[in-house]
Amino acid sequence: MKSLKFLGIIGLLAILGAIFAAAFFFGGFFNVAASHPDPDPVNWVLEHVRAASIARHATDQPTGSLNDPAVIQAGAKNFSQRGCVNCHGGPGVDWAKFSEGLNPGPPDLKDVVGDMLPQELFWVIKNGIKMTGMPSFGASDPPVPDPDIWSMVAFLKKLPAVSEDDYKAWTAAAPAAKP
Repeated sequence: MKSLKFLGIIGLLAILGAIFAAAFFFGGFFNVAASHPDPDPVNWVLEHVRAASIARHATDQPTGSLNDPAVIQAGAKNFSQRGCVNCHGGPGVDWAKFSEGLNPGPPDLKDVVGDMLPQELFWVIKNGIKMTGMPSFGASDPPVPDPDIWSMVAFLKKLPAVSEDDYKAWTAAAPAAKP
C-alpha cells in the first residue's frame, strides 16, 4: 500500500512538473533573444546533445587523403569563398562584425578541430547544426559537393598550424588568363 501511495505522489509530481514546464515555455517566459545568454543548464544540455548527435550520425569516410597539400589548399579556398571565414575567421582574418551577435557564438575552429574526427567535421559542414548560425552546406542551392566539403575538412585539420602568409596565398584569387 505504501508503494502505491509513493508511486501516486511521484506521478502527481511528474504531472505538476510537466504543467509548470509547459506554462513556462509556452507562456513565453523563456527568453529566446540572441542577446540574452542561456542558463548554464540549458547550455550544458545543448552541448551534450550536439556532441552525441554528431558522434552518432558522422559515418562518412574521407574519399582521399586529407594530408594532400593540394586538397588542403583547395579547402582553404573553399573555406574562404563559401563564407566560413565570416563567422569563424581565419589565419590573419578577423570574423565579420555580425558574427558577434550570434548566440551561441561561432567557435574559434583552431580550438575545436583537434578534438573532432574528420567525419564529424564533414557531417557538421554538410548538415549544419540547428539553433546555431551553422548552415547546411549540403542543403544549399546548389549543394556543395562532397569533395569540396572534404577539402575544407583537410584544411580545418591543419588549421592550427597554418600561417597567415600561407592562408593568404592559398585564398588569393588566381590571376586572370591573358587573351
